[in-house]
Amino acid sequence: MSTINYSEKIPNNVNLGEDRTLQRALEGWQPNFIHWWDDVGPEGSTNYDVYLRTAVSVDPNGWAQFGHVKMRDYRWGIFLNPGDAERKIHFGDSLGEKAWQDVPGEHRANLRRIIVTQGDTEPASVEQQRHLGLTCPSQYDLRNLFQVNVEEGRHLWAMVYLLHKYFGRDGREEAEALLQRQSGDQDHPRILGAFNEKTPDWLAFFMFTYFTDRDGKFQLSALAESAFDPLARTTKFMLTEEAHHMFVGESGVSRVLQRTAQVMNELKTDDPQKVRAAGAIDLGTIQRYLNFHYSVTIDLFGADQSSNAATFYSSGLKGRYEEGKRTDDHVLKGQTYKVLEVQNGQLVEKDVPMLNALNEVLRDDFIKDSVAGVSRWNKVLEKAGIPTRLTVPHKAFNRQIGALAGIKLSPDGRVVSEAEWAAKKSEWLPTPEDFAFVASLMGRVVEPGKFANWIAPPVMGINRQPVDFEYVRFG
Repeated sequence: MSTINYSEKIPNNVNLGEDRTLQRALEGWQPNFIHWWDDVGPEGSTNYDVYLRTAVSVDPNGWAQFGHVKMRDYRWGIFLNPGDAERKIHFGDSLGEKAWQDVPGEHRANLRRIIVTQGDTEPASVEQQRHLGLTCPSQYDLRNLFQVNVEEGRHLWAMVYLLHKYFGRDGREEAEALLQRQSGDQDHPRILGAFNEKTPDWLAFFMFTYFTDRDGKFQLSALAESAFDPLARTTKFMLTEEAHHMFVGESGVSRVLQRTAQVMNELKTDDPQKVRAAGAIDLGTIQRYLNFHYSVTIDLFGADQSSNAATFYSSGLKGRYEEGKRTDDHVLKGQTYKVLEVQNGQLVEKDVPMLNALNEVLRDDFIKDSVAGVSRWNKVLEKAGIPTRLTVPHKAFNRQIGALAGIKLSPDGRVVSEAEWAAKKSEWLPTPEDFAFVASLMGRVVEPGKFANWIAPPVMGINRQPVDFEYVRFG
């Protein structure tokens, strides 16, 4: 078991105390991080004692302990999965060679860019979610939000450690910049578009943690294959925490659907206005939120054809999802993959070199995984006897990046005119009225065991605690 040293100022399992220069640099960054947390972290939460999970080892069988802690005092730290001195590179042009323990000079700029981009998403989501605690539907949900927040904070630490340890002065400057950009800021926005969107309400939060944190799962899985061993070991541990974020999203939407179905059955109606009048979220609004978050998230995978993606793979910097389970040659030269483009007003498939289509390969893996979860949501409706089903829109719907950017397409995959798009957009994507309605439901519920009217309670509590456990103690 690889345990974590909590006696140090910065908890870690990387023997930080043996590198005094690095330790001092990170201890210098630490107050800036706390200042950022106080400034744009969860609003109004400073004196709360929150029932949080803290990693105590990177061993998958016993890596977490639970207890009430003030978030500001959470023991953020630097945790890598155990190393393997014999690990080999298993894809790209260096297939079969030993994994790198340091950054090869020729890959320095690309690796730094990958780490900075990943690192930038972590504080961004904390900033996007900072107001949500003020409108929580229950203590259980408030605790889950805060657990997601502190783990995003720890993922930021993970990337900052790599920047400080392996990239010298450039890395230190990039680490500072990660705290200077801010989600949605006009002058210093976050790097990726989805991380500058607002998360205005809890339905948006559940969709974000289901879809956008799932993008995180696939990006981290691709980086966990990296020939740069410290990055691979770091992201493997981050994946353990990412699973909880997706659980929050999937179970959150399930509970919203459960409550909506209950109201529809009680009133014997599928009329959205009657469902809304009863204080539940109608299925049309849930579908529109799904369409928006799904389409914004699949843009995060980047352009359908990318020379950068080819370079990252061939160089060994970033593999595919579950690279080791694939049965091809792991070099991919001469192989092709189908991507979409529009010709004469129609969507058509065309074969392109697979190396250039690796963003699309990862996007398609994500889509398959997302669709499976939406099927589980539909089982909630099926079990309640509701005939409506949620659907995932076509992958070319509402795209802003790549060959499909700006194409006007219906959720079922038809290319439509500007006029039809303008007429139907309010059926396909959330409207200002939808946001206003959902916002009107967002009253704060913090009495243990009580839940807002628009969401069902969970089946069980956290860490075998009862659902009405005091998950948050308000100072």
